[in-house]
Amino acid sequence: MTDTQPQNLQDQIQAEVEQARAVCDVSGSNSAECAAAWDAVEELQAEASHQRQNKPKNSLEQYCDDNPEAAECRVYDE
Repeated sequence: MTDTQPQNLQDQIQAEVEQARAVCDVSGSNSAECAAAWDAVEELQAEASHQRQNKPKNSLEQYCDDNPEAAECRVYDE
């Protein structure tokens, strides 16, 4: 994930919010179009939240993904 991707997603969310407000002003706040527009905003916000939760792996985690049999990567049950 790059530093620009979250910003692009935030820009997209802002654009969808503005679009939803415009649709609701024209169609009415109880219209199906208004609800669909806000659903689109909610989907983007959920994606942004999901991306924030995915933290990058450290070098040991990457090494163990590539070499699970290595001594450094053994996991013992206590």
